[in-house]
Amino acid sequence: MATTATPYGLRPINEVSGLPYAGATRKLPIVSGYGTNIFYGSVVIINATGTIELCTDIGSAGDPFPAGTIGVFMGCSYTDATLGFVNRQYWPTGQVASDALAFIVDDPNVAFQIQGDAAMTQITLGMNAPLANVQSTSTGSTATGNSNVALDATTAATTGIAFRVVDFIDAPGSEVGDAFTDVVVKFNPGSHSYTSNTGTA
Repeated sequence: MATTATPYGLRPINEVSGLPYAGATRKLPIVSGYGTNIFYGSVVIINATGTIELCTDIGSAGDPFPAGTIGVFMGCSYTDATLGFVNRQYWPTGQVASDALAFIVDDPNVAFQIQGDAAMTQITLGMNAPLANVQSTSTGSTATGNSNVALDATTAATTGIAFRVVDFIDAPGSEVGDAFTDVVVKFNPGSHSYTSNTGTA
C-alpha cells in the first residue's frame, strides 16, 4: 500500500516503450563465499573480477553508481552441499558454491516499480532520483528474500542521478501523492553499464 512504508526494491514491469517485460534475465556468476546478502530487487554490479556484487552506492550526484552497474537482481541458483541444486530468491551471505549464478535484469530500457520514501507529487514526473539508502547485507528480508530499498523522494537534480521517474503506479491503494508513492523509474544513461562508455576496471 502506498499509504504505508513498505519498500520492496525494484520490480520490473515493462519496457519504457510500453512493450511488456517478457521476464528475460542474464545469468552471471557470483563468487563462492561472497559475504553479503543480495536481495530480490537490489541493484548489482559487475566487479573487477567479473562477478556479481551488491551495489553499495545510492546513485546520487555525490555517490554515483560505478561503471559496472549491470541491473537488478532477480534471484540465483547454486549447488548446496546439503540441499543439492537450489533456486533461491536471494543470495545468502557467505554461501559456498562454485556454480553460483545470479539472475539479472540487465536491459537498460526496462522500467521498474519502486516505492518512494515519502510523498511524490505530479511535479516529480521527469525528475531524477537516487536510492533512499545504501544497500547492504541487511537491506532486505531473509524470510521473503526481497529487498526493502526505496527511492529518495526529496533529492532531485537534472544530471548525475541514477534513475528517471517516468510514471506513477495508478492502481487500487496507490495514487500520485500518496504518503509513500509508488513510481516507475528507469536507469539514466551513464548510470547503467550498457549506456556508459566506461568499463569495469
